[in-house]
Amino acid sequence: MTSAERPQPLVVRRGEGELLDVGGIRHLFALTGDDTGGRFGLEEFALPPSTLGARPHVHGSHDEYFVVLAGQLTLSTAGDDVVLAPGDTAAALRGTAHGYRNDSSTEPARALCLYTPAGYEQYFRDVHAAVAAGEDPTDDLLAALRSRYDTTSLPR
Repeated sequence: MTSAERPQPLVVRRGEGELLDVGGIRHLFALTGDDTGGRFGLEEFALPPSTLGARPHVHGSHDEYFVVLAGQLTLSTAGDDVVLAPGDTAAALRGTAHGYRNDSSTEPARALCLYTPAGYEQYFRDVHAAVAAGEDPTDDLLAALRSRYDTTSLPR
């Protein structure tokens, strides 16, 4: 195998990638399934103060990993809330009920989110397209879009 045939590392510089604004929440996908051969998707998201990121839901076909970079992220799991600080990591493995939000009234939260395997990034593209077309991101709309990706929204 020549060096020209060997796989090369994927390098994405800070701020590069696919930026999706979903109802005021910024999702920057550094790597998607298109880049990784479907292995994983990686995004950085930013939640303004006092913002819900996602109501509780369950993924049936992928795992979701969070690494907090700045601020605090409150992860809701099975009736419990866990506050994650910078450097903390959480894994919402498939079948695990979870949601997340920024409870701080003053400080934004930033986190990395890894999806394995890739594919769930299309959900965010779908929400972005719906909002850009003038639709309100209601719970019913989000549940319908999630269902396309083997994800179930849970009752409030």
